[in-house]
Amino acid sequence: MSEKQHKSSSLRNEPKAGFAFEKINYQIFIASIATVVLGFILMMGTEDIYSFTKITLAPLVVIIGFALGFVAILYKPKKKNN
Repeated sequence: MSEKQHKSSSLRNEPKAGFAFEKINYQIFIASIATVVLGFILMMGTEDIYSFTKITLAPLVVIIGFALGFVAILYKPKKKNN
């Protein structure tokens, strides 16, 4: 009987299992996916292959999207003290 009480009291001290990230992390990650998709859309097309959009702008947008993905993973929101 005392073992059951000891086990249940130790379970109360453990943190709850939940999502790995907060809501803001998922929002940033969705923004990064949208940015990468936008960059690839800018690279598409049948127009001039040497245009500024395809050679310079689109790769920069894709790199910014991947950087946002890293930020989404590494960002740790501040906890509010209640």
